[in-house]
Amino acid sequence: MLLSVDLMMVFLGSAAAAILVPAGPDDGTTIMVMLAAWWLFLARGRLYTARFITRRSDEVRRVSQAAVLSMASVAVVAFLFRLDIGRQWLLLSGGLGFVGLSAARESIRQRYSRLRRSGALQRKVLMVGCNDESEQLVTMFNSEKGLGYDVVAMVDPLKFREDQELTTEVLAQARQYEAASVMIATTAIETTASNRLIRDLIESGLHVELSSTLNDIDPNRLTVRPLGRYPVVYVEPVRRTGWRVAAKRTFDLVLALVGLMALAPLALVLGVIIKLTSDGPVIFRQTRVGQNGNPFELLKFRTMVSNAEEIQAELRPEALADNGPLFKMKDDPRITSVGRFLRKSSLDELPQLWNVVLGEMSLVGPRPALYEEMKGWDADLYGRLRVRPGITGMWQVSGRSSASFEEYTRLDLYYVDNWSLVIDLIILARTVPAVLKSDGAY
Repeated sequence: MLLSVDLMMVFLGSAAAAILVPAGPDDGTTIMVMLAAWWLFLARGRLYTARFITRRSDEVRRVSQAAVLSMASVAVVAFLFRLDIGRQWLLLSGGLGFVGLSAARESIRQRYSRLRRSGALQRKVLMVGCNDESEQLVTMFNSEKGLGYDVVAMVDPLKFREDQELTTEVLAQARQYEAASVMIATTAIETTASNRLIRDLIESGLHVELSSTLNDIDPNRLTVRPLGRYPVVYVEPVRRTGWRVAAKRTFDLVLALVGLMALAPLALVLGVIIKLTSDGPVIFRQTRVGQNGNPFELLKFRTMVSNAEEIQAELRPEALADNGPLFKMKDDPRITSVGRFLRKSSLDELPQLWNVVLGEMSLVGPRPALYEEMKGWDADLYGRLRVRPGITGMWQVSGRSSASFEEYTRLDLYYVDNWSLVIDLIILARTVPAVLKSDGAY
């Protein structure tokens, strides 16, 4: 189905280009060559093998490579066989083919994602391992149905004294549950037993995947290379110095200034409404922890009654249990009627653009914490202070207030450890739909 859709998009792109600009006297032959070239390079780019296009970025990159190679191939064929083609048509057909094919694939990706989230199109997987790592994997697969993994059984390798007994049991259960894939939790099995098991399972026609203990490292930072007879994973360092820091600061400053000017009328209206509907200042100021532990004054539109901080101690026992040192409550009685709307829409955070201009915050970064919250931090969480706190971040686009403290910690550290300008752009792009949906905001 996907191949048919791809070729249809390429044909429509080539035909549309022939209408817009001259394709040349040999336009029919040229279009057929273009279709053949696209088919060849789409297949060569592994674009019909699911494991190579799991991530959208990988799929787009491979499609763009196929587009460039297809146009180059058509040009070479035209030169060798003296076909008369238009250069403008060649470029336009390749561009339209890329756009149409990418759009069609994105539509199919969204369709598959919806079906998987509803419990359909799940790949039956047998889990080898019964330890913390395997349990975490199973929990992830059960909670994130969009991944498409359905763990049908678990096999404990420690129960078998002989490697062959383990292989026999795994194969028997794979047949029993009709599982085509086996996931091995690497920390739950000895290396020698794992190697033997992998060879036997592959020879039996099963797909084998191994987990990695590198849980919170961006896969783009990993390079597998041979070192003697061992495959070794090299982890690319994160660079937070030089031009990257200057680029991030320039990006922050320009967007914050543009945002302040563009949203000034809205901010004025909101300020008037806040002042007319409740007592107290329009702007709420609160000391937060900034980069390297330096304090700064966070600015927000006031969303609570003027004595909110004084009555917080009385409400703390009612706060959500999984928020750790964070104070988060659904139906917090301190929030005003206008404040509830401001929080749902995230408009209360508009004044923080001025914090960005001052260099105290960034558009993207970890949530700016209170000094009181730091009392509940472990040693790892202090790592989030290596970067400026942000108006938005990974936790905001992954559930916002509904995310647990453990998830909030993991996402913040993932951002700090894997920071790049591309990640910032992705988070900013995901912030808009997250705010519009108001998921987890309160």
